[in-house]
Order: sequence, then C-alpha cells, then structure tokens
Amino acid sequence: MASSMLLRSTLPRSFASATGRNVLRSALQAIYSGTVNDPTTFPPSSKTHGSYHWAFERLLAASLVPMTTAAFVTTGSSYPVLDGLLGISLVMHSHIGFDSMVVDYLHKRKFPIIGPAMTWILRTATVGVLVGVYQFNTNDIGLTELIAKVWTA
Repeated sequence: MASSMLLRSTLPRSFASATGRNVLRSALQAIYSGTVNDPTTFPPSSKTHGSYHWAFERLLAASLVPMTTAAFVTTGSSYPVLDGLLGISLVMHSHIGFDSMVVDYLHKRKFPIIGPAMTWILRTATVGVLVGVYQFNTNDIGLTELIAKVWTA
C-alpha cells in the first residue's frame, strides 16, 4: 500500500485520479518485466569474442620491443620506414591503453556526458599526436635518431 501511494504521489495528480490501480500496474509492468528475483539474461557466449582484440594488443606491445631496439642499433643513418612504423605503433599502443581506461572508468552509462566527451577528446588527441609524430619524422631528426640520442646521452 505504501509503495502504491509513493508511486501515485510521483505521478501527475490528473493521471493518478483519472486512472485506476490496474492501469498504473500495467504501466509499470510495461517498463519492468519480470520480478526482482528473475535471473539476468546474458548474451550467448563466444570463444572468439574479444580474443582478436586482445591478440592485436599483445602483438603490438611485443613488436615495440624489437622496433625500439632496432632504432637504437641503427644509429647514424636515417630509416624513414622504421620511423613511420615506430611512430604509428607507439601512438596506437598509447591510444589503446587510454581508450581502455576511458571505457573502464568513464563508461557512458554512468557518465552520460563526460564519457563520450572523453572518448572524443582522446580521439582528437590521438589524431593530433599522429600529425605531430609525422611532422617530427619528416621535418626533424625522426624517432630513430631521437631514441639513439636519448640512450647515448
């Protein structure tokens, strides 16, 4: 009785007085189906769901080690292909990590405004960093020379 009074008090007065108790129940049942004790339905499981994404992340992370080592070993000469691969791989690795953080901690169901905003800020920053890395590789010394100079300093 108290819950129906609470629900009735939250509805507009004209709606609560013009309709009966059965209409109110049917309106609530249209929103909520089942009871609180019913189990939650889960999507069908798939063995490959997420495995390709995880494998790509691991492959990308593992490939950064030999690329960084190659950048250190190839001192004194310019390798634009290695600069490009290293630049794209570093930016993608960082983007995937920050995107996972945004998805985990700023999910759009809990943060409907800041979650999508942070996703777009991250995408914009990633594009900006890609442009900056491209400019650094083409107009300056490049990533391989930078890594060599940092490690030998």
